[in-house]
Amino acid sequence: MGFRILVIEDNEQNMYLMHFLLESMGHTVIEAMEGEEGIRQAKESNPDIILLDIQLPGMDGYEIAQRIRSSPDIAKIPIIAVTSYAMAGDREKAMASGVNDYIEKPINPATFHDQIRKYFPGQVT
Repeated sequence: MGFRILVIEDNEQNMYLMHFLLESMGHTVIEAMEGEEGIRQAKESNPDIILLDIQLPGMDGYEIAQRIRSSPDIAKIPIIAVTSYAMAGDREKAMASGVNDYIEKPINPATFHDQIRKYFPGQVT
């Protein structure tokens, strides 16, 4: 059974890779290239999980996560940061903004599904 996954990512190559990997696993992918669109898509499509880049133009991923967490209708959707930010303190800053987990880029296709599947509703890991 596939899940609905919202990917908020502005880099076309990263979006393509995540979309390809997720779709090949049987999931439906909803795409957003920037923050306002991502928040709107989250409200309209009510995805099972959100994969969120942190480094986005305009509104960054930290603010997007905070806005999702402050919106009661979508606040409980798991958010996983998928980011190239890998310096000391970056993970903590992302977690403090409201994300549930943190995956460093570049994405490893061999482990990507295992990194996110614990957030699929009703799945046992």
